[in-house]
Amino acid sequence: MRPLTRAIALTICSAALAATALAAGGTRYKWRDADGNLHYSDSLPQEATSRGYDVINAQGIVVRRVEPAKTAAQITAEKEAKAREQAERDVADTQSRNDQQMLAAYPTEADLQRAQTQQLQMVDQNIRSAEIGLQSQERSLSDMLGNAAEYEGSGKPLPATLSKQIADLRKQIEAQHAVVDKRRADREQTLASFATDLEHYRKLRAAEAARAPQ
Repeated sequence: MRPLTRAIALTICSAALAATALAAGGTRYKWRDADGNLHYSDSLPQEATSRGYDVINAQGIVVRRVEPAKTAAQITAEKEAKAREQAERDVADTQSRNDQQMLAAYPTEADLQRAQTQQLQMVDQNIRSAEIGLQSQERSLSDMLGNAAEYEGSGKPLPATLSKQIADLRKQIEAQHAVVDKRRADREQTLASFATDLEHYRKLRAAEAARAPQ
């Protein structure tokens, strides 16, 4: 029997069996095999469970569709997708709360700019404090080096204590230079952040104005 003729025969047989079983109230499932052939049965073979099936009533009407059993990979992919969606929702919720807090804290753009100016002044004070500390260390080092030069000029050996103090102070100065450089870099990042925040604030106010009743 040719494949096409066989498939048609299987469908006709399945339909006939279904009609008989339906009359008796026994057939409850409809499904297709790997070749696409339609089957009716009163029990579920493994193939139907894995491929999906329909639950039908005594009149042959589909009352429920049961999707194919998911593979482990599909289950994992769905979990990962749900986790990503939840993470995106969490980020959106956090952003929404932050936006509302910003609008409440700064009723006008001038309020936000005033707060930014005050924060920048504090940053500048911290930089200046670090620079003053660095200058003090450098003066101390200059004095120590002057003392060391006097020893060398008189032909006397440099005391071990003074030598260690000079070495330690040079390390401290190097570290303090790093502190100053870091605070200056932070200031530049702060300025960029302020610009971004101000632009975002303006967009929020514009959206708020657009939603307001005319």
